[in-house]
Amino acid sequence: MQASQSINETALVRKISWRIIPFVFVLYIVSYLDRANIGYAALQMNKELALSSEAFGFVSGIFFIGYFLFEVPSNVFLNKFGARVWIARILMTWGAVAILSAFVQTATQLYILRFLLGVAEAGFFPGIIVYLTYWFRMKELATTVALFTAAIPVSYIIGAPLSTWIMDHVAWFQWSGWRWMLVLEGMPALIGGVLCFLYLADRPKDAKWLKPEERDWLLAELESDKKARPTVKHVPSMRVLANPKVLYLAFIYFVYQCGSLGVGYWMPQIIKGFSNTLSHTEIGLIAMVPYIFATIVMVLWSRSSDRRAERRLHSAIPLAVAAAALFGAGMTGNPYVSITMISLSLAGLYAFKSPFWALPTLFLSRSSASVSIAVINSIGNLGGFVGPFAIGYVKGQGGSSTTGLLFLSALLVISFFMTLFIRIHETPSGPERELTPASKRA
Repeated sequence: MQASQSINETALVRKISWRIIPFVFVLYIVSYLDRANIGYAALQMNKELALSSEAFGFVSGIFFIGYFLFEVPSNVFLNKFGARVWIARILMTWGAVAILSAFVQTATQLYILRFLLGVAEAGFFPGIIVYLTYWFRMKELATTVALFTAAIPVSYIIGAPLSTWIMDHVAWFQWSGWRWMLVLEGMPALIGGVLCFLYLADRPKDAKWLKPEERDWLLAELESDKKARPTVKHVPSMRVLANPKVLYLAFIYFVYQCGSLGVGYWMPQIIKGFSNTLSHTEIGLIAMVPYIFATIVMVLWSRSSDRRAERRLHSAIPLAVAAAALFGAGMTGNPYVSITMISLSLAGLYAFKSPFWALPTLFLSRSSASVSIAVINSIGNLGGFVGPFAIGYVKGQGGSSTTGLLFLSALLVISFFMTLFIRIHETPSGPERELTPASKRA
């Protein structure tokens, strides 16, 4: 359907983008601050709570067990209650748990609260991804998702110096800096929950900030976009759980998350190993560099994916780059080469995300995609348990982070080949239509 003369398509898409993306972008920054700041807390917390390397790996990973168990139910409730109400609920509960984590006195208490943090946050990421499909067409989706998920590296850019500065400079009432860091970084989630309820509209038809003719045009475009993908179909929620295509993507994401989160949670301690003279704040400033580079590459790569209407190679190539870079990081003892390799690996890991999350919408309807994305994300995020725990186990057995990085590199090679062998069919009437593992193509 062509834009009518009364509607400036570019201006309207920009208007919608500016209304939605900056807000959800900030919410996702808050999300990652509250889940990833445990890596910086470890610089003080591990000694205070007497946590071994294995114990810290378990603390980092148990978040994803709770996340896995409650991800799909959370997205079912999102469909029932609406994005505005349910995302606000997610924010409020995870903010409360994040703040409570500052009061732990034992490793067991920390295990419990990290698990509950995963339960509380479950459904947020896939819920936002599905929410974006309510407002943006397929040709804009990878770039839109990239602008949203760019909040992940940006959260590290902000969180690295912020978290370490709080730890070095805030010790009110004789409380450790890592505890104040958890409290101060948990509070924005509570505020965000209130703002989410007041600010978001569930769907275009509910958007009072759009003119009637703008709402009509957008709804017509979204419907036209759906009809242009004839292989897209609705699959009942329980059948989505057993859909081979969904499970195939979930396994790719599982292996990917092993590498991505393994690097993310252990980076502060990897950097600390460069020199015994680095302060916590200096570690945070060094940790910013890889994420600044990754953010730039991520956005440019997603635009390339949208411009070429291609998802498979744009998902696979970054994984190969990340695998090679992690191998290089594990093989070098030079801190400058190491940080360069880590920067390159994170650029590949984050560039993968946006094209990958466009894949489920190529073969499932929006309602089915909400559950499928939750399934992929929940199963995949179990890799967030395996990756950090694997590095912690290796270090605890007398090894080094080098062995762990080589292990993560090998896992990314597997995910590269799995992604490469996905077959996306194209038809003369439009862009990508169907996703099938190469082993099952005719």
